[in-house]
This record gives sequence, C-alpha cells and structure tokens, in this order.
Amino acid sequence: MNNHTDPHDPNGVRLQKVLAGAGLGSRRACEEIIASGRVSVDGQVVRELGVRVDPTRAVIHVDGLRVQLDDSLVTLALNKPRGVVSTMDDDRGRPSLSQFVADRPERLFHVGRLDADTEGLILLTNDGELAHRLAHPSYEVLKTYLATVDGRVPRSLGQKLKQGVELDDGPVRVDAFTVKETTADASLVEVVLHEGRNRIVRRLMDAVGHPVTRLVRTRIGPVRLGTLKPGRTRVIAGTELGQLMREVGL
Repeated sequence: MNNHTDPHDPNGVRLQKVLAGAGLGSRRACEEIIASGRVSVDGQVVRELGVRVDPTRAVIHVDGLRVQLDDSLVTLALNKPRGVVSTMDDDRGRPSLSQFVADRPERLFHVGRLDADTEGLILLTNDGELAHRLAHPSYEVLKTYLATVDGRVPRSLGQKLKQGVELDDGPVRVDAFTVKETTADASLVEVVLHEGRNRIVRRLMDAVGHPVTRLVRTRIGPVRLGTLKPGRTRVIAGTELGQLMREVGL
C-alpha cells in the first residue's frame, strides 16, 4: 500500500522527466539536481532517480522554490501605459488591459490595480490561487514605485514616512524611501511599501506636501519591470515565478 508520506507514484512520470519538461535543464542535468538533494516532492527531499510522481498533483520545489508543473497556468508581467484602466473590460469603453493580451488564448485576470494615470508593472494570470494570495493583505508583498513629485524633498522625509503618516482611512508606513534626484522645484523618489490601498502613494505624498506628477510601479516582490516597454508583456517563469510563489507561501 502506498503510504501518504511516500511521494512515489508507481503510475506517475519519472521525476527527472517532469523537471526537464518544466524547463529546469536536460534530463541528465535534472538527475544531478535530484541526486544532490535539491528537490523536494510534497515536502520531502527526494534523492532517488527512479521516483515517479503525478505531475498533476505533486508539489515540487527545487532549492526551496516551487516549480510550476501545470503548463495551462500562465503569469505575465505587463507594463501598463498611462491612461489605461486596470480592468480586463471597461463598461465605459475606456482603454483596458485586455488589448495587451488579445493574442493569448488564456482567460487572464489582473492582480491588484493601478489607477489610470499610474504606469508600470501589473501582473496578469489565470492561476487563481496565486492571484488570490498576491491580493491578500496577509502576505504583504512589497511594491516599489518611482514617483516624480513637486518640490525639493528633504532627506529627513524618509524617516517621517517610515514612522507613519495618518491618512483619512488610517495610518500608512513606507518600508523604504529614497530620494533619487532633486531640482529646485521637483524630486524623483523611490517608495517601497507593502500595502495596496487605492492611490496610496499619491495620497501619501499629497499628505506630506509633495504631490505626485508622474508615478511608475517598478517592482512587485521579486518581479521587476526592467526594460519592458509600455504596452508590452513578458511571461514570468522559472526562478522568477518560483520566487513570486515563495513570497505568498506556495
């Protein structure tokens, strides 16, 4: 009888074949990954090369990062342009996110929002569990924004923002704040925070007297906007996807 702590499934697929199919290298390279104790199946380290697993049910981690075995699931990074609303379909006919993924067969939904005037990184996925966890406040995934604001921002502002600023719907604290550039009448600042209340960065900077004139989200957890051009998408896969899943305990 197959005891529930034994990840081996006699009717399954060889583990090295599953890993190779998930893009972790050649079958030979995957055998070496297994033999060196870097692979766990359903929470147990597996070093034997003959182990077979059910790829539809097994939870596999390599170096502590989840491997996505279901190739029907896709997660994309999109650089949302200014003027686009964060919905897949807007009942008022405004430009929405669906135009950027019109060529994809999957039914994707967006994770979180950016207001129409804010640009930058937004995630689209058909992985319901991942989306649910990324949106859930208990996981507190860090988000990074680059903001152009009015006025010369004093260096001391970061400390104030880290201690917390009272807004009409409760206090907000930033996790990090860096002044990147200043001129006589404007500043470029980087704001890192883990909460997602509506227009939070704009409201925060308004409250401290430095209204935002341009706002770009550059990072969500381990996923960076990088050189992705406005209106373009890229697939999040491999280590990057594993790191994102780890952030939300998958």
